[in-house]
Amino acid sequence: MFAVVKSGGKQYRVREGQELILDRVKGEVGDSVELPVGFFVDDEGFDLGARTARVEILEHLRGEKIHIYKYRAKKDSRKKTGHRQAQTRVKVLEVQDGS
Repeated sequence: MFAVVKSGGKQYRVREGQELILDRVKGEVGDSVELPVGFFVDDEGFDLGARTARVEILEHLRGEKIHIYKYRAKKDSRKKTGHRQAQTRVKVLEVQDGS
């Protein structure tokens, strides 16, 4: 059994009990949050939508640093910046029927 959950404009294939890292999810550590399910598959077949996945927030963290360089030829112009994405590690508790 697996489900495809939607979070932060992305989709993730998950199973119950699985831990994964998503873009920052609102809530405190220990809170349960519901994420929409786009696709659900089990032994009986598949189901589109109409379900939610309940996840528990384990920790908030920041991703690996990405370096951005800008350079303009013949202009003596260089610029270096960085970015670290805010992320949340969650654990999938269960996939619930939404109806």
